[in-house]
Amino acid sequence: MADVASLLTVATAFFIVAASPGPATLATATVSMSSGRQNGLIFGAGLSVGLAFWGLVAATGVGAMLQASNITLVALKILGGAYLLWLAYLSTRSACQKKSELSSVVSNGSWFKRGLLLNLSNPKAVLAWMATLSLGIGDSNGIWQVILATSLCVMLGFMIYSGYALVFSTNGAMNIYARLRRWIDGVVAGLFALAGLSLIRSALLK
Repeated sequence: MADVASLLTVATAFFIVAASPGPATLATATVSMSSGRQNGLIFGAGLSVGLAFWGLVAATGVGAMLQASNITLVALKILGGAYLLWLAYLSTRSACQKKSELSSVVSNGSWFKRGLLLNLSNPKAVLAWMATLSLGIGDSNGIWQVILATSLCVMLGFMIYSGYALVFSTNGAMNIYARLRRWIDGVVAGLFALAGLSLIRSALLK
């Protein structure tokens, strides 16, 4: 039988972590403001699948093995940091253009794949998953409790990213972005660069 209290603990902790501003939520907001609701939702769906992958890794115990493998974890952090720096470059290039370049750049590929890649390139996600699941799941809980907790968090992740897409694709948000696009893209570039450098730094100082 499911332990409701434990599930609520896991869900609350996960919601706080996933809904807090970070590369994924920042990217969802930017894509939604610049390219509209549909693209924002598709991008968010890709993020959700990437999040679910790391949840599966953590729930099956592979996350502990990954954490113990210093070489693998360092490599993933460097790759993830490099991808964030690439996003920073794209945002910087967009900020330097008189017309928005983000939509044309991203629309040439797949919004879903880009969202998926963003979360897959973040090895910190599996560590966050492990910490979150450990809050409400102990040795006495069975496999079904783990499955329920992981599934609940995956659904919460999709709801969070969808919420960001819906809020930032409103006419008001898109009009603000249209007026302040270059400033917003510049700030976003700086935040992506900081996140990327921080991830690489954590890998090199490991």
